[in-house]
Amino acid sequence: MHVPDGFIDAPVSVAAGVFAAGAVAVSLRGARRELDERTAPLAGLVAAFIFAVQMLNFPVAAGTSGHLMGGALAAILVGPYTAVLCLSVVLLLQGIFFADGGLTALGVNITVMGVVTVVVAYAVFRLLTGLLPRSRRSATASAFVAALVSVPASAAAFTLLYWIGGTTDIPIGKVFTAMVGVHVLIGIGEAIITALTVGAVLAVRPDLVHGVQGSLAAPLKLRIDGELVDAPAATRDPEPAPARRSTRGFWITGLVSAFLLAGVVSFYASANPDGLERVAADQGIDEKVEEHGAADSPLADYGVGDIANARLSGGLAGVIGVSATVVVGTGVFWVIRRRREEPGDTPRDSDRDHENA
Repeated sequence: MHVPDGFIDAPVSVAAGVFAAGAVAVSLRGARRELDERTAPLAGLVAAFIFAVQMLNFPVAAGTSGHLMGGALAAILVGPYTAVLCLSVVLLLQGIFFADGGLTALGVNITVMGVVTVVVAYAVFRLLTGLLPRSRRSATASAFVAALVSVPASAAAFTLLYWIGGTTDIPIGKVFTAMVGVHVLIGIGEAIITALTVGAVLAVRPDLVHGVQGSLAAPLKLRIDGELVDAPAATRDPEPAPARRSTRGFWITGLVSAFLLAGVVSFYASANPDGLERVAADQGIDEKVEEHGAADSPLADYGVGDIANARLSGGLAGVIGVSATVVVGTGVFWVIRRRREEPGDTPRDSDRDHENA
């Protein structure tokens, strides 16, 4: 749901840009409390994975497709503040180099696809994991619901911005019904991808899933008269801290997966317009759409300009995009992490939890 230039007028675009800049500033500070020496490179990997999966449009209705937004996935894996930064890096690179999402609409896109999806998804996820039994299955189900809800919430946020500053005179009720309706369908695809990914990470490295830190540890049990019961608090001796597990293998596996998705699987993605494009065409929202400022980029429309072979051109563009995202994202998160280690910073209790993970 990348909003192009011309859908939203200048005053609202500027206001959305200011809001997005404020959200990024708050996230920069908040991410310092979420990142450590292990999760900083993993956050860059999450950004690259989201870039790759966003290239995989899947059909949702006749002539319409959708793609992952990634707010729920990023928030659950690396935390809400870091997630906003992940999405911001992805959207920035997509807008500048791939002509995907307007440059003057960058603030709108960060607000709608980044901030709204992250806040809604993480709130729903934390609510559900607090109510449901503490298990991997419950966490995966919570991720499914959180992702499902976040997508139509994002569509509703776009509708609100369009109602305030839309450049065409279309009844807002029709826009809301069309946007939320199609994005509920897209949300199902988002929920499936998010749940599968979160479930896979929980199965191999639950210690790397921010959203469930400390919540999946089973209470100590004692067998009394043949039955297992919770041990009294006084008998629960602290366990020795396990040796820290390397994230190198996980990081390499994730990066290779992102390259394969963007470089190979993306060729088989649906060519149909996504939900916003379809609604815009059907409702006339795109009457005043403007040519993208980066339309002449050699990577515009996710292809390499001088390569005639579509499969090779798209695959190479995807590999370049994933590479750029992981480099920029990891660099940003390492800088944030290093700033957190400057004199005067106070370590959080969760940092000690990370070190013992």
